Amino acid sequence: MNLSRSIAGRVAIVTGAASGMGRATALLFAAEGARVAVVDLDAEGAAQVAAECGPHARAYALDVSDGAAIKQTVAAIASDLSGIDILVNNAGVSSFCPLDSADYEDIWHRAIAVMLTAHQRMVRACLPHLRASDAARIVNIASTEGLGATPGDTPYVAAKTGVIGLTRALAVDLGPEGITVNCICPGPIRTAMTDAVAEDHKTIFAKRRTALRRYGEPEEVAHITLSLVLPAASYITGVAIPVDGGLTARNA
Repeated sequence: MNLSRSIAGRVAIVTGAASGMGRATALLFAAEGARVAVVDLDAEGAAQVAAECGPHARAYALDVSDGAAIKQTVAAIASDLSGIDILVNNAGVSSFCPLDSADYEDIWHRAIAVMLTAHQRMVRACLPHLRASDAARIVNIASTEGLGATPGDTPYVAAKTGVIGLTRALAVDLGPEGITVNCICPGPIRTAMTDAVAEDHKTIFAKRRTALRRYGEPEEVAHITLSLVLPAASYITGVAIPVDGGLTARNA
């Protein structure tokens, strides 16, 4: 049994990798010796992150809501980087929207397309290559919004709750093949999605809601993702791990 704690030489796909948690994950994987496919809708941002990752990373522009484009991009990655061992489904969109908003239907469909449907499409496109790996790993990025709910956020909450369910179902389906599927539920993290929140509001929220009384950093999520994709992480699958500074543990 390969219980290595190294991903050196492994091929990893990270979606939504031009910024935030995706960027931190791509940089960390590259620093650990992986060959990284930096995937994002923002082609220029993806190229910048790939350059930061070093010579063993490549950038790919992809709208993950486009099923045909997913198939083409995954095929290109597998060809360019010689296989796929790790998939991190991180791409997401902010979807805060009151129920009576005129834009609600459009925002709902976009949230589900980007943060749920795209996950299963990426998994299915990668599956032939993951099956050829001796330590295939899938990590889906959900949210603590999948474990609870914030008012006015139904599209995002529904999508992220679906990611947790999808993770469990995939883990059961793929477990007999040795492919692990896990899920991370970040809490309040400093990313582009939370940039609009004023610093004093961040401080108030963190002190009221988290045990650590602060917002988290993207790198803190990336390190948990790394732990789940190690070859040695071979007996953990189907779980949703909160990375939330103790938000889900604290009652008051």
